[in-house]
Amino acid sequence: MGATRNVLLIFLAAAILTSAASAQTLVHTYPPSLFATILSALGFRDLSNVTANANLSLTAPSTVFAPTDSSLLTCPSCSLPLLLQEHSLPGLYSFHFLRNLAFGTKIETFARNRCLTITASPIINPSDAVSTPKIFVNGVEITKPDLFNNGLVIVHGIQGFMSHLSPTSCTIEKMTTLAYPDPPPPTAEFLVMRSMLKEAMAELRVRGFSLVALAMRVKYPELADLKSMTLFAIDDGSIFAGGGGHAYVTDLMFHIVPNRILKGSHLMSLPLDTVIPTMERGQELVVTTAGGGGPLSPMRINYMKIKSLDLVSNKRIVVHALSNPLPHVHRRTAVREEEATCDEHQSGLCEESGGTKRPTVQIEDPFGL
Repeated sequence: MGATRNVLLIFLAAAILTSAASAQTLVHTYPPSLFATILSALGFRDLSNVTANANLSLTAPSTVFAPTDSSLLTCPSCSLPLLLQEHSLPGLYSFHFLRNLAFGTKIETFARNRCLTITASPIINPSDAVSTPKIFVNGVEITKPDLFNNGLVIVHGIQGFMSHLSPTSCTIEKMTTLAYPDPPPPTAEFLVMRSMLKEAMAELRVRGFSLVALAMRVKYPELADLKSMTLFAIDDGSIFAGGGGHAYVTDLMFHIVPNRILKGSHLMSLPLDTVIPTMERGQELVVTTAGGGGPLSPMRINYMKIKSLDLVSNKRIVVHALSNPLPHVHRRTAVREEEATCDEHQSGLCEESGGTKRPTVQIEDPFGL
């Protein structure tokens, strides 16, 4: 019954919009209420509630890349009216048209000086006439192409990690991968890591870590350059319930140990105060509670408990589950107060309260710094 009602609403809105366009001498804009009705009927209820505040100039055919309500949850600090402007284009861009655009094409949106970048995944088997490349809008996949198209408005459904567009999003003369659309052929090492990344992301989605998988998708170009990695992840429920989940998604690189596979057995063997480098330059993790203490004293990294070891593991990637996002901890404060006080100028030695000193173990920096 609900589905039938939604279909009727869509056709009603389409009919009114079409008739409004035909009477060009009388009507020059599409009422925001009708635009909201279309989005609501298609299931984009959060966006439909802000159409009036988005101030979209629907005086001509338009295309909207509509994020799902769940995708909008990945950016709780985002302004929904601005996000709708940034994902709306003047003109009609059907999925077939988007597929034929050059890789990295930038299209200006209704938001001033903000552009969306259109990219496509390569076709694995060019001889297969049925295979279709996936189209991405700023790295977010179009999962429901041409969801609505009445010749005046096109709506594509997208799903992924959302964020506002950069003020330099319309500038192509930046040193980014989009400035060089013809990179050299990938090496065998790159192909293996890329395959392992896809495998890990698929398994994370199945295990309830879909937002972590989406964040990895956004950082895919940087992660694909690694030889291996260790990731500390939190599940979707903790991201939404804890309140600090968005901080984890934006701070993903701080939760990744590059070019190192630290499996559970290795991790548990690390002594207290071991320093572990991350992909966020200048930021490190510290073992604040060593393993081996049993269930009453689980291992902790930066004071956060590791809930599950080796959640996902393949040839190049291992993922451990955390209870909460890792806070940034200064190395001097990571030493337990009841046992030691550290002085960074003592050549890496920590002086305990009894006057003895113990060395601070440091895992080799994978960047060679």
